[in-house]
Amino acid sequence: MGVILGIDIGGSSTKIVGLHENGTVIDMLRVKAEDPLTSLYGALGNFLATHSLKLADIGHIALTGVGASYVDGDIYGVRTVKVEEFPSVGVGGLALSRKERAVVVSMGTGTSLLWAEKGGEIRHIIGSGIGGGTLSGLSELITGVHQYALIRKLCQDGDLSQIDLTIGDMSKGKVGTLPPEATAANFAKLAEDATSADKMRGLVNLVLQAIGTMSVLACRTCGTNTVVLTGALTMLPPARETFELFTQLYGVEYIIPENATFATAIGAALYSMRKDR
Repeated sequence: MGVILGIDIGGSSTKIVGLHENGTVIDMLRVKAEDPLTSLYGALGNFLATHSLKLADIGHIALTGVGASYVDGDIYGVRTVKVEEFPSVGVGGLALSRKERAVVVSMGTGTSLLWAEKGGEIRHIIGSGIGGGTLSGLSELITGVHQYALIRKLCQDGDLSQIDLTIGDMSKGKVGTLPPEATAANFAKLAEDATSADKMRGLVNLVLQAIGTMSVLACRTCGTNTVVLTGALTMLPPARETFELFTQLYGVEYIIPENATFATAIGAALYSMRKDR
């Protein structure tokens, strides 16, 4: 069969994953996707050169993501198949988390929420335009920063008490089951002396909490308490802390697997291998 390449051509980056015939990972690579075709061929060439692979060593290429629509036919004569993005996200999320079933959330430029069962149903529950693209755009508008690496760095030093209104700001005790530290309103307490880091932390919190809220509702719809988080936003420093609060509030287990940013590329490769069998 040869090496199987899964390639996810997203809105902001292209991810490529190489798998052995038994499904084990050879390596993963990500490049910025200013142009879908340029990033695709750049990532492919880089991967082949890094691992001293020839085109004859490749069994097939599995393409997914929004940029896959720009590719027609086989790539360099290697059999190329297209895999729909939602099955790729679901299969990849379950494979990385080693769960049999879960709500799988793809936090990319936008956000997709899926119900996935191993070897069974994978269906789209709902999506949202709130995601990494929202964070980048609002960040540039408010702080002048839009590069993801700088957003990650800046938000680490921010103080949410300068930005968000909490239950504790409004009440001496709990409101229902909500503790004092729970957010009552994002950006409703914006201080005049709030720094760029404070504002960035508030923006990150706004996006992550919106995704957290949607994932809780998705769990209620699907009758599960397990959420697998994938995509670039899982790498934001406050992500684990934010979703741990949702676990405390709603009893939902959030899993951020290792290599979560490559879940869709891995899923495309695995899904195409299963189809072949």
